[in-house]
Amino acid sequence: MRISSFFLFSLVFSCFCFGQDPSQMIAAVEGAQSPNRQGMDPLRLEEMMSRLRVPGVSVAVIRDFKIHWAKSWGVADVESGKPVSNDTMFQAASISKPVAAMASLKAIQEKKFGLDQDINSILKSWKVQSSFGGTITPRTLMSHTSGTGDGYGFPGYAPGAALPTVQQILDGQAPSPQGPVRVVRAPMVAAQYSGGAVMIEQLALTEAVGKPFVQIMQDWILGPIGMTNSTYEQPLPAVREKQAARAHGGDGKRMGAAWHVYPEGAAAGLWTTATDLAKFAIEVQSTLAGQSSRVLNRAAMQEMVSPVGVGPFAVGFSVAHEGQGWYFSHGGANWGFRCTLKAHRAKGYGVVVMTNGENGSQLATEIVNRVAQAYGWDSLDKATLR
Repeated sequence: MRISSFFLFSLVFSCFCFGQDPSQMIAAVEGAQSPNRQGMDPLRLEEMMSRLRVPGVSVAVIRDFKIHWAKSWGVADVESGKPVSNDTMFQAASISKPVAAMASLKAIQEKKFGLDQDINSILKSWKVQSSFGGTITPRTLMSHTSGTGDGYGFPGYAPGAALPTVQQILDGQAPSPQGPVRVVRAPMVAAQYSGGAVMIEQLALTEAVGKPFVQIMQDWILGPIGMTNSTYEQPLPAVREKQAARAHGGDGKRMGAAWHVYPEGAAAGLWTTATDLAKFAIEVQSTLAGQSSRVLNRAAMQEMVSPVGVGPFAVGFSVAHEGQGWYFSHGGANWGFRCTLKAHRAKGYGVVVMTNGENGSQLATEIVNRVAQAYGWDSLDKATLR
Protein backbone atom coordinates (compact mmCIF):
# COMPACT_ATOMS: atom_id res chain seq x y z
CA MET A 1 0.00 0.00 0.00
CA ARG A 2 1.36 3.39 -1.00
CA ILE A 3 1.70 5.96 1.81
CA SER A 4 1.88 9.66 0.92
CA SER A 5 4.98 11.64 1.82
CA PHE A 6 2.75 14.12 3.66
CA PHE A 7 1.32 11.33 5.82
CA LEU A 8 4.76 9.97 6.61
CA PHE A 9 6.06 13.42 7.45
CA SER A 10 3.06 14.12 9.68
CA LEU A 11 3.47 10.79 11.47
CA VAL A 12 7.18 11.27 12.04
CA PHE A 13 6.70 14.92 13.03
CA SER A 14 3.95 14.03 15.51
CA CYS A 15 5.95 11.21 17.05
CA PHE A 16 8.98 13.45 17.35
CA CYS A 17 7.03 16.29 18.96
CA PHE A 18 4.97 14.11 21.26
CA GLY A 19 8.11 12.48 22.58
CA GLN A 20 9.41 15.79 23.92
CA ASP A 21 9.24 16.68 27.57
CA PRO A 22 7.32 19.79 28.69
CA SER A 23 10.42 21.95 29.05
CA GLN A 24 11.36 21.38 25.40
CA MET A 25 7.84 22.27 24.26
CA ILE A 26 7.77 25.41 26.41
CA ALA A 27 11.07 26.47 24.87
CA ALA A 28 9.64 25.92 21.39
CA VAL A 29 6.66 28.14 22.16
CA GLU A 30 8.45 30.96 23.96
CA GLY A 31 11.42 31.19 21.63
CA ALA A 32 11.80 32.85 18.23
CA GLN A 33 10.11 30.84 15.49
CA SER A 34 11.62 29.09 12.51
CA PRO A 35 11.00 29.44 9.65
CA ASN A 36 10.68 33.17 10.12
CA ARG A 37 7.49 34.37 8.40
CA GLN A 38 8.17 37.90 9.70
CA GLY A 39 5.47 39.36 11.92
CA MET A 40 6.03 38.14 15.48
CA ASP A 41 8.17 35.13 14.54
CA PRO A 42 11.54 36.76 15.36
CA LEU A 43 10.37 37.65 18.86
CA ARG A 44 10.51 35.64 22.04
CA LEU A 45 7.27 35.42 23.97
CA GLU A 46 8.31 38.05 26.52
CA GLU A 47 9.38 40.36 23.67
CA MET A 48 5.92 39.97 22.14
CA MET A 49 4.36 40.86 25.49
CA SER A 50 6.47 44.00 25.64
CA ARG A 51 5.68 45.05 22.07
CA LEU A 52 1.93 44.50 22.58
CA ARG A 53 1.99 46.00 26.10
CA VAL A 54 0.38 42.97 27.69
CA PRO A 55 1.54 42.80 31.33
CA GLY A 56 0.78 39.15 32.08
CA VAL A 57 -0.18 35.89 30.40
CA SER A 58 -0.91 32.38 31.61
CA VAL A 59 -0.95 29.34 29.32
CA ALA A 60 -2.05 25.72 29.76
CA VAL A 61 -1.43 23.13 27.03
CA ILE A 62 -3.41 19.90 26.68
CA ARG A 63 -1.94 16.73 25.21
CA ASP A 64 -3.37 13.19 25.31
CA PHE A 65 -6.38 14.35 27.37
CA LYS A 66 -4.11 15.72 30.13
CA ILE A 67 -2.46 19.03 30.97
CA HIS A 68 1.01 18.62 29.50
CA TRP A 69 2.30 21.88 30.94
CA ALA A 70 1.22 25.22 32.31
CA LYS A 71 3.36 28.33 32.63
CA SER A 72 2.87 32.04 33.29
CA TRP A 73 4.86 35.13 32.33
CA GLY A 74 4.84 38.77 33.38
CA VAL A 75 2.96 40.52 36.17
CA ALA A 76 -0.58 40.38 37.51
CA ASP A 77 -0.43 44.10 38.33
CA VAL A 78 2.03 46.59 36.83
CA GLU A 79 1.74 48.87 39.87
CA SER A 80 2.65 46.27 42.49
CA GLY A 81 4.87 44.17 40.23
CA LYS A 82 3.30 40.98 41.57
CA PRO A 83 4.16 38.16 39.15
CA VAL A 84 1.55 36.06 37.39
CA SER A 85 1.48 32.44 38.57
CA ASN A 86 -0.45 29.42 37.35
CA ASP A 87 -2.91 30.07 40.20
CA THR A 88 -3.56 33.68 39.17
CA MET A 89 -7.25 34.17 38.36
CA PHE A 90 -8.30 36.09 35.24
CA GLN A 91 -11.71 37.06 33.96
CA ALA A 92 -12.81 34.46 31.43
CA ALA A 93 -15.21 36.97 29.84
CA SER A 94 -17.24 35.22 27.11
CA ILE A 95 -15.63 31.85 27.78
CA SER A 96 -18.12 31.96 30.66
CA LYS A 97 -20.77 31.07 28.04
CA PRO A 98 -19.74 27.48 27.15
CA VAL A 99 -19.06 26.69 30.82
CA ALA A 100 -22.57 27.90 31.66
CA ALA A 101 -23.99 26.00 28.68
CA MET A 102 -22.71 22.77 30.21
CA ALA A 103 -24.89 23.46 33.26
CA SER A 104 -27.98 23.93 31.09
CA LEU A 105 -27.23 20.63 29.36
CA LYS A 106 -26.92 19.03 32.80
CA ALA A 107 -30.40 20.34 33.67
CA ILE A 108 -31.69 18.98 30.36
CA GLN A 109 -30.07 15.61 31.05
CA GLU A 110 -31.87 15.58 34.41
CA LYS A 111 -35.14 16.42 32.61
CA LYS A 112 -35.62 19.85 34.19
CA PHE A 113 -36.54 21.11 30.72
CA GLY A 114 -35.89 20.24 27.08
CA LEU A 115 -33.22 21.51 24.73
CA ASP A 116 -35.88 22.24 22.12
CA GLN A 117 -38.63 23.33 24.51
CA ASP A 118 -40.32 26.72 24.11
CA ILE A 119 -38.35 29.00 26.41
CA ASN A 120 -41.49 30.79 27.61
CA SER A 121 -42.80 27.50 29.00
CA ILE A 122 -39.67 27.35 31.22
CA LEU A 123 -39.44 31.01 32.28
CA LYS A 124 -41.58 32.16 35.21
CA SER A 125 -40.72 35.75 36.18
CA TRP A 126 -40.04 37.14 32.70
CA LYS A 127 -41.16 36.23 29.19
CA VAL A 128 -39.69 36.67 25.71
CA GLN A 129 -41.82 38.95 23.54
CA SER A 130 -41.72 38.27 19.80
CA SER A 131 -43.87 39.14 16.81
CA PHE A 132 -41.92 36.71 14.62
CA GLY A 133 -42.74 33.10 13.95
CA GLY A 134 -40.84 30.10 15.22
CA THR A 135 -40.01 28.78 18.66
CA ILE A 136 -37.18 30.20 20.75
CA THR A 137 -35.54 27.39 22.70
CA PRO A 138 -32.52 26.78 24.93
CA ARG A 139 -30.73 25.41 21.87
CA THR A 140 -31.22 28.61 19.86
CA LEU A 141 -30.36 30.84 22.82
CA MET A 142 -27.06 29.09 23.48
CA SER A 143 -26.07 28.94 19.80
CA HIS A 144 -26.81 32.60 19.02
CA THR A 145 -29.60 31.69 16.59
CA SER A 146 -32.61 32.75 18.70
CA GLY A 147 -33.22 35.99 16.82
CA THR A 148 -32.26 38.29 19.68
CA GLY A 149 -30.51 41.33 18.25
CA ASP A 150 -28.59 42.89 21.14
CA GLY A 151 -25.07 41.77 20.20
CA TYR A 152 -23.90 42.49 23.80
CA GLY A 153 -20.81 42.90 24.78
CA PHE A 154 -21.47 43.80 28.47
CA PRO A 155 -19.24 46.64 29.76
CA GLY A 156 -19.29 45.67 33.44
CA TYR A 157 -19.60 47.89 36.50
CA ALA A 158 -17.13 49.69 38.74
CA PRO A 159 -16.49 47.90 42.04
CA GLY A 160 -19.06 49.05 44.59
CA ALA A 161 -21.59 50.20 41.99
CA ALA A 162 -25.22 49.09 42.16
CA LEU A 163 -25.78 45.92 40.15
CA PRO A 164 -28.91 45.06 38.14
CA THR A 165 -30.94 41.88 38.45
CA VAL A 166 -31.16 39.53 35.50
CA GLN A 167 -34.64 40.85 34.73
CA GLN A 168 -33.34 44.44 34.75
CA ILE A 169 -30.54 43.42 32.40
CA LEU A 170 -33.04 41.84 30.01
CA ASP A 171 -35.36 44.86 30.06
CA GLY A 172 -32.57 47.45 29.91
CA GLN A 173 -33.66 49.01 33.20
CA ALA A 174 -31.41 50.95 35.59
CA PRO A 175 -28.85 50.39 36.86
CA SER A 176 -28.15 48.51 33.60
CA PRO A 177 -26.60 50.91 31.01
CA GLN A 178 -27.57 48.68 28.09
CA GLY A 179 -30.70 48.58 26.02
CA PRO A 180 -33.28 45.81 26.36
CA VAL A 181 -32.81 42.31 24.95
CA ARG A 182 -35.39 41.95 22.20
CA VAL A 183 -36.15 39.61 19.30
CA VAL A 184 -35.48 41.16 15.87
CA ARG A 185 -36.00 38.12 13.60
CA ALA A 186 -37.38 34.61 13.70
CA PRO A 187 -35.13 31.94 15.24
CA MET A 188 -32.76 29.93 13.02
CA VAL A 189 -32.84 32.56 10.25
CA ALA A 190 -29.36 33.90 10.96
CA ALA A 191 -26.68 33.72 13.60
CA GLN A 192 -26.03 36.89 15.62
CA TYR A 193 -23.84 36.82 18.69
CA SER A 194 -26.02 37.66 21.68
CA GLY A 195 -24.97 37.98 25.29
CA GLY A 196 -28.58 38.82 26.05
CA ALA A 197 -29.75 35.44 24.73
CA VAL A 198 -27.36 33.71 27.11
CA MET A 199 -28.82 35.72 30.00
CA ILE A 200 -32.33 34.57 29.04
CA GLU A 201 -31.05 31.00 29.25
CA GLN A 202 -29.43 31.72 32.64
CA LEU A 203 -32.80 32.89 33.97
CA ALA A 204 -34.52 29.80 32.60
CA LEU A 205 -31.88 27.54 34.19
CA THR A 206 -32.18 29.09 37.64
CA GLU A 207 -35.97 29.12 37.59
CA ALA A 208 -36.18 25.50 36.42
CA VAL A 209 -33.64 24.22 38.95
CA GLY A 210 -34.74 26.50 41.78
CA LYS A 211 -31.24 27.47 42.93
CA PRO A 212 -28.97 30.53 42.47
CA PHE A 213 -26.81 30.50 39.35
CA VAL A 214 -23.54 30.66 41.32
CA GLN A 215 -24.53 27.60 43.36
CA ILE A 216 -25.59 25.62 40.29
CA MET A 217 -22.27 26.33 38.59
CA GLN A 218 -20.24 25.38 41.65
CA ASP A 219 -22.18 22.21 42.45
CA TRP A 220 -22.67 20.94 38.90
CA ILE A 221 -19.62 22.12 36.94
CA LEU A 222 -16.71 23.74 38.79
CA GLY A 223 -16.68 21.32 41.74
CA PRO A 224 -17.02 18.03 39.83
CA ILE A 225 -14.41 19.01 37.24
CA GLY A 226 -11.96 20.15 39.93
CA MET A 227 -11.86 23.80 38.91
CA THR A 228 -10.73 24.87 42.38
CA ASN A 229 -9.50 28.32 41.32
CA SER A 230 -12.74 29.32 39.62
CA THR A 231 -15.92 31.10 40.66
CA TYR A 232 -18.92 32.87 39.16
CA GLU A 233 -19.29 35.01 42.28
CA GLN A 234 -19.69 38.69 41.39
CA PRO A 235 -18.27 40.81 42.91
CA LEU A 236 -15.22 38.64 43.47
CA PRO A 237 -15.06 37.62 47.17
CA ALA A 238 -12.47 39.49 49.22
CA VAL A 239 -10.64 36.23 50.04
CA ARG A 240 -9.96 35.78 46.31
CA GLU A 241 -8.80 39.31 45.50
CA LYS A 242 -5.12 38.66 46.21
CA GLN A 243 -5.26 35.83 43.69
CA ALA A 244 -6.72 37.95 40.89
CA ALA A 245 -4.95 39.75 38.06
CA ARG A 246 -5.73 43.44 37.52
CA ALA A 247 -7.16 44.94 34.32
CA HIS A 248 -4.79 46.81 31.98
CA GLY A 249 -5.40 48.93 28.90
CA GLY A 250 -3.83 48.88 25.46
CA ASP A 251 -1.01 51.05 26.81
CA GLY A 252 -0.12 48.41 29.37
CA LYS A 253 -1.15 50.60 32.30
CA ARG A 254 -3.71 49.96 35.04
CA MET A 255 -7.16 51.13 34.00
CA GLY A 256 -8.12 52.81 37.28
CA ALA A 257 -10.29 50.23 39.01
CA ALA A 258 -8.72 46.84 39.60
CA TRP A 259 -11.37 45.28 37.34
CA HIS A 260 -15.03 45.55 36.44
CA VAL A 261 -17.83 43.56 38.04
CA TYR A 262 -20.08 41.43 35.83
CA PRO A 263 -23.50 40.41 37.20
CA GLU A 264 -24.14 38.91 33.73
CA GLY A 265 -22.78 35.63 35.05
CA ALA A 266 -23.44 33.15 32.23
CA ALA A 267 -22.36 35.69 29.63
CA ALA A 268 -19.24 37.16 31.22
CA GLY A 269 -18.93 36.46 34.96
CA LEU A 270 -16.41 33.61 35.39
CA TRP A 271 -13.13 34.17 37.21
CA THR A 272 -10.72 31.30 36.52
CA THR A 273 -7.21 30.18 35.59
CA ALA A 274 -5.75 28.78 32.39
CA THR A 275 -5.27 25.44 34.16
CA ASP A 276 -8.90 25.28 35.30
CA LEU A 277 -10.20 26.10 31.82
CA ALA A 278 -7.93 23.38 30.44
CA LYS A 279 -9.58 20.97 32.89
CA PHE A 280 -12.95 22.07 31.52
CA ALA A 281 -11.83 21.46 27.90
CA ILE A 282 -10.45 18.04 28.88
CA GLU A 283 -13.81 17.14 30.43
CA VAL A 284 -15.47 17.92 27.10
CA GLN A 285 -12.89 15.85 25.19
CA SER A 286 -12.89 12.94 27.65
CA THR A 287 -16.68 12.70 27.66
CA LEU A 288 -16.78 12.72 23.86
CA ALA A 289 -14.19 9.92 23.89
CA GLY A 290 -16.27 7.86 26.32
CA GLN A 291 -13.71 8.29 29.11
CA SER A 292 -15.77 10.41 31.51
CA SER A 293 -19.36 11.00 32.61
CA ARG A 294 -18.72 13.21 35.66
CA VAL A 295 -21.00 15.96 34.37
CA LEU A 296 -22.71 14.91 31.14
CA ASN A 297 -23.21 11.71 29.22
CA ARG A 298 -21.70 11.43 25.78
CA ALA A 299 -24.90 12.24 23.89
CA ALA A 300 -25.44 15.45 25.87
CA MET A 301 -21.81 16.52 25.42
CA GLN A 302 -22.11 16.05 21.65
CA GLU A 303 -24.50 19.02 21.65
CA MET A 304 -21.63 21.29 22.77
CA VAL A 305 -19.58 20.50 19.67
CA SER A 306 -22.24 19.94 17.00
CA PRO A 307 -23.19 23.15 15.13
CA VAL A 308 -26.95 23.67 15.09
CA GLY A 309 -27.06 24.29 11.33
CA VAL A 310 -27.06 28.08 11.16
CA GLY A 311 -23.77 29.83 11.91
CA PRO A 312 -20.67 28.29 13.51
CA PHE A 313 -22.02 27.72 17.01
CA ALA A 314 -23.07 24.55 18.77
CA VAL A 315 -24.60 24.72 22.25
CA GLY A 316 -21.91 26.91 23.81
CA PHE A 317 -18.84 26.50 21.61
CA SER A 318 -17.90 27.74 18.17
CA VAL A 319 -16.88 24.78 16.01
CA ALA A 320 -14.62 24.92 12.96
CA HIS A 321 -12.92 22.62 10.46
CA GLU A 322 -9.25 23.61 10.24
CA GLY A 323 -6.78 21.74 8.08
CA GLN A 324 -7.59 18.08 8.73
CA GLY A 325 -9.22 18.57 12.13
CA TRP A 326 -12.37 19.76 13.90
CA TYR A 327 -11.88 22.17 16.78
CA PHE A 328 -14.14 23.69 19.41
CA SER A 329 -13.22 27.11 20.74
CA HIS A 330 -14.30 30.33 22.37
CA GLY A 331 -12.67 33.70 23.01
CA GLY A 332 -13.29 36.28 25.68
CA ALA A 333 -12.97 40.06 26.01
CA ASN A 334 -13.82 41.88 29.23
CA TRP A 335 -12.65 45.31 30.36
CA GLY A 336 -8.86 44.86 30.64
CA PHE A 337 -8.83 41.10 30.00
CA ARG A 338 -8.52 38.93 26.87
CA CYS A 339 -8.42 35.13 26.62
CA THR A 340 -8.99 32.16 24.32
CA LEU A 341 -9.63 28.41 24.50
CA LYS A 342 -9.14 26.04 21.58
CA ALA A 343 -9.21 22.23 21.62
CA HIS A 344 -9.47 19.32 19.22
CA ARG A 345 -12.82 17.58 19.17
CA ALA A 346 -11.37 14.05 19.04
CA LYS A 347 -7.61 13.97 19.57
CA GLY A 348 -7.25 15.20 23.15
CA TYR A 349 -5.08 18.26 22.59
CA GLY A 350 -5.62 22.00 22.95
CA VAL A 351 -4.53 25.22 24.62
CA VAL A 352 -5.87 27.97 26.88
CA VAL A 353 -4.36 31.48 26.98
CA MET A 354 -5.41 34.12 29.52
CA THR A 355 -4.13 37.72 29.63
CA ASN A 356 -4.68 40.88 31.68
CA GLY A 357 -4.31 43.38 28.84
CA GLU A 358 -6.59 44.75 26.15
CA ASN A 359 -4.07 43.81 23.44
CA GLY A 360 -4.07 40.25 24.70
CA SER A 361 -6.06 38.79 21.78
CA GLN A 362 -3.17 39.27 19.35
CA LEU A 363 -0.77 37.69 21.82
CA ALA A 364 -3.15 34.78 22.44
CA THR A 365 -3.50 34.13 18.70
CA GLU A 366 0.27 34.00 18.31
CA ILE A 367 0.66 31.63 21.26
CA VAL A 368 -2.06 29.29 19.94
CA ASN A 369 -0.31 29.19 16.57
CA ARG A 370 3.04 28.46 18.20
CA VAL A 371 1.55 25.62 20.24
CA ALA A 372 -0.07 24.16 17.12
CA GLN A 373 3.25 24.35 15.27
CA ALA A 374 5.28 22.85 18.13
CA TYR A 375 2.91 19.92 18.61
CA GLY A 376 2.12 19.32 14.94
CA TRP A 377 -1.64 19.85 15.20
CA ASP A 378 -3.75 18.71 12.26
CA SER A 379 -5.06 22.27 11.88
CA LEU A 380 -1.88 23.10 9.99
CA ASP A 381 -2.10 23.37 6.22
CA LYS A 382 -0.27 20.72 4.21
CA ALA A 383 1.95 23.38 2.67
CA THR A 384 3.10 24.38 6.16
CA LEU A 385 4.21 20.84 6.95
CA ARG A 386 6.07 20.01 3.72
